[in-house]
Amino acid sequence: MSGPQQSRWLVTGARGQLGTDLCRVLAAAGVQGDQLLALGSDQLDITSSASVQAVFSDFEPGLVINAAAYTAVDQAETEEERAFAVNAGGPALLAAAAARTGARLLQVSTDYVFAGDAGQPYPVDAAPDPRSAYGRTKLAGEQAVRELAPEHAYVVRTAWVYGATGSNFVKTMARLEQARDTIEVVDDQRGSPTWSADLARGLVALAGSTARPGVYHCTGSGETSWFGLARAVFEELGADPGRVHPTTTEKFPRPAPRPAYSVLSDQAWREAGLTPMPHWRAALRRAFAEDRAAYLPAG
Repeated sequence: MSGPQQSRWLVTGARGQLGTDLCRVLAAAGVQGDQLLALGSDQLDITSSASVQAVFSDFEPGLVINAAAYTAVDQAETEEERAFAVNAGGPALLAAAAARTGARLLQVSTDYVFAGDAGQPYPVDAAPDPRSAYGRTKLAGEQAVRELAPEHAYVVRTAWVYGATGSNFVKTMARLEQARDTIEVVDDQRGSPTWSADLARGLVALAGSTARPGVYHCTGSGETSWFGLARAVFEELGADPGRVHPTTTEKFPRPAPRPAYSVLSDQAWREAGLTPMPHWRAALRRAFAEDRAAYLPAG
C-alpha cells in the first residue's frame, strides 16, 4: 500500500482523546491539507446514513479510522439503545460506505467484548462474551464491520486508554493526589494501560501496512492492576506511592461490571509485521515527559 501521504484520510471522533492524537500523528507523517478530513461528533453524526454517504461522496477517503464511540460504560447500562446506535449502527454505516468505495476502515474496539475471566492474554480469536451493555454494543460494531466490509475492515481492540485530551483514569489519579492524603484503588482488575499517542501511532501504522483485514489487538505491553497504575502515576508526580492503598472491586460497586482480567495478546499484531507497543510503564513516563501539564488539575 502507498504511504500515508498518498491517501486521503478520514478520522471520525476527531475531537476526542484518541482522535486528537490521531490528527497529531498523521500531521507528523505529512498528512495534512486536503489529504485529511478530521471530523468531531458535532461535524459528522456517524449514526446518520445521509451524513456518512455525503462525506464519502464529497471527500472520497481511502483510509478511515473510526475513533467515534459511546464510551460512558456505566451510563450505557441505562442507555443501551443510544450506545448501540453509536457503537454498532455508526460503524455499520461506515463499513457499508467503505465496501462500496473500496476504502480501508479501522474500527476501534475494546477489551469489554470479553468476559474478563481468563488467566492468560486473550488471543484475537478468543470467544467474545461481553458482560456489560457497553461490551455488547462494541461487539455488535465489530460484527457489523466484518460482515459488511470483510475485505476492507480492520477491528482493533484496545484497553485502559489514557491521553492528554479529555477525562481518564490517569488524570483522575493526578487530581486525587492533590485532593487527598490517601486513596484506595482496586487491585483485582488487571489489564494493559495504553497511551493514546502510542495507540494512534499503531493505528496509522496498521492502516498503511500490508496486513490483512481482520481482528488485531493493540495495547501497551505488559500488565498491571488499576492499583499498580495509580502508584505509577504518583511516582511520575514525585508523590509517595505508598499513599495509594489496594482495595477490591466488591468495595466499589459500579452499574456496569468490569472485566477482572482484560490483557490482550498482541500475537496477531506481531505476526502481521507490526511493531509491538512499548511497555505501559515506559509509555506513562513518556506521556508525562511530553505533556505533563495536560495530566495535572487545572488551576
